[in-house]
Amino acid sequence: MRSPWVWALLVVLLGLVVLDAVSDGRPASAVGYGVVALAVAWWTSPWRGRGGPTHEEVLTMTGTDAPPPVVIYWRPGCGFCAMLKARLGSLRDRATWINIWEDEQGAAFVREVNGGNETVPTVVIDGVPHTNPSPKLVIERLKQRQDR
Repeated sequence: MRSPWVWALLVVLLGLVVLDAVSDGRPASAVGYGVVALAVAWWTSPWRGRGGPTHEEVLTMTGTDAPPPVVIYWRPGCGFCAMLKARLGSLRDRATWINIWEDEQGAAFVREVNGGNETVPTVVIDGVPHTNPSPKLVIERLKQRQDR
């Protein structure tokens, strides 16, 4: 997990904006800011997205548990990751998602294939990494998996 203190600082700053609106006698603005603050806090939370397999588990899958054809490395708060997930629609559940803030080996893999940068989404399709690929490419491969 990366920098939960930075996330906490962000939440505190957003809370101060809400309190400022309350102290200025603008309750409607305070409510609006509060809703935005909660959305931002949820969106960027370092604890969001737990529960999937790790990079190491994906690498060691064999036989009937062969590595999935589509593995998506992502992190909370990444707009490009959210756009890809939205564009995949119901097919998104056919991909394997690895949160690089929860998986240091996954983060190291992403840095390795992206010149030292943690650029996400990094999508591995049939063993070939693609940095921020077209959703169309990912959809085509996920549909092939569906047809099998």
